[in-house]
Amino acid sequence: MAGASDGALPLTGGRMAPEVFRLGDTVLRTASDTSEFMASLLNLFDQRKFRGAPKYLGQTGDKDILSYIDGEVPTKFQPWPNGQVRAAVRLLREMHDATRGSDLAGRFDVVCHHDPGPNNAVFQDGIPVAFIDFEQAAPGDRLEDVAYFVWTWTISSKQVMPLPDQAAQVRLIADVYGLEEAERCALVDGVLERQSRNVRFWAEFLASPQTAPAAPEVLADRIAWSKREQHFVSTHREVFDRALA
Repeated sequence: MAGASDGALPLTGGRMAPEVFRLGDTVLRTASDTSEFMASLLNLFDQRKFRGAPKYLGQTGDKDILSYIDGEVPTKFQPWPNGQVRAAVRLLREMHDATRGSDLAGRFDVVCHHDPGPNNAVFQDGIPVAFIDFEQAAPGDRLEDVAYFVWTWTISSKQVMPLPDQAAQVRLIADVYGLEEAERCALVDGVLERQSRNVRFWAEFLASPQTAPAAPEVLADRIAWSKREQHFVSTHREVFDRALA
């Protein structure tokens, strides 16, 4: 296993990928049963000239080798100015468009990242320029990613950004992404569903701690956070729906 002793430096940012290291201009991460799909997806991005993702460079032993994208990856969720959110949602749309009509998307609209939060975005000079950690990527409906994006980039029950400003930014995301009218009407429900799914996702790990990527108390915190956020959105959904109308 690569480690600091042989010049590899551990990387942080995402919450799922174990044993991720930087070695020069490459990233080494433990291979998994999704490595083959991830490799095909990153190769598709390269073929279709989408530059907002790492390149897949092969495998060595039990490690996938990816290109390293220089920049900063946030470790915490926080409010983001409109300019940064606008750049990130454009990147999300470009990523989706690069998969549309591909064999990987199959009968689905696009291939979804399924975790396009700021903790999986690389910033350069304060601007999001790439997404990383495609381990959970799979065919899906683009609204799944947009709903999760809305939640993790903009909506927060802490209201460090006031509720009216959050609602205005949700509208900005829908406008910049180019959601159709039916998708705009379904967006808040999509956020609520992603929050419910987040509760189920971490609860499954809590029920099987031997396979969990974090300690039980951390998992419990993530479940409680997801429930608080869902309650907040449910309570104020009229504000968000009105902004999207």
